[in-house]
Amino acid sequence: QTHLVESGGGLVQAGGSLRLSCAASGRTFSNYVMGWFRQAPGKEREFVAGISRSGVITKYADSVQGRFTISRDNIKNMVYLQMNSLKPEDTAVYYCAADSQVSTGNSDYRRYDYWGQGTQVTVSS
Repeated sequence: QTHLVESGGGLVQAGGSLRLSCAASGRTFSNYVMGWFRQAPGKEREFVAGISRSGVITKYADSVQGRFTISRDNIKNMVYLQMNSLKPEDTAVYYCAADSQVSTGNSDYRRYDYWGQGTQVTVSS
């Protein structure tokens, strides 16, 4: 069993930055492909970014490409999402996800076995 806990959300003005963190516990962290998803009210959960087990390969949604950066630390069992140039449309609950079988950047949230509780990100205009 893998337990994920997100932190770092908050309220920020448009153009600002936030760094989300996800702490993982349980089985060997480096066995898992990790992803960040988000869900806005009334919308389906959507893929934001993904990172391979080693951290070498990263994938991004077109909407965040060039603004967000995903990274991981397999020693500390952490994954991060650095979000720059935030826009009001980035407002959502952000979730960390893990799975040992998916390919990096798999955008189907139903393929991920483990999820955190989510952290709210609100971007004001």
